[in-house]
Amino acid sequence: QVQLVESGGGLVQAGGSLRLSCAASGGTFRYTRMGWFRQAPGKEREFVAGISWVNFNSPLYANSVEGRFSISRDNAKNMVYLQMNSLKPEDTAVYYCAAAPGGATIQTAQSEYHYWGQGTQVTVSS
Repeated sequence: QVQLVESGGGLVQAGGSLRLSCAASGGTFRYTRMGWFRQAPGKEREFVAGISWVNFNSPLYANSVEGRFSISRDNAKNMVYLQMNSLKPEDTAVYYCAAAPGGATIQTAQSEYHYWGQGTQVTVSS
């Protein structure tokens, strides 16, 4: 069983930056694929970024955040981060950290992620 707790959300002006953190406990974090998802009001939850435990240098990003967001992990601290730069009002959403045990290939489908955090709100004002 993996427990995930996100932090770092808040209100920021367009063009600003935020860094989300996800603390993991339980399970075998260093061998777990991690991902960030988000859900905006009235929309379905969508994949934002993912990182494998095999090659930290080859993360995967949604087209909408490519070049602006960066996912990273620190296995020594059981932490995953999402650095968000050049934020836009359309980035406003609840952001969720998720864990996909087993395998090494980064997954974009929610069904592959078995553990979820409670979410943290990110609001970008124009």
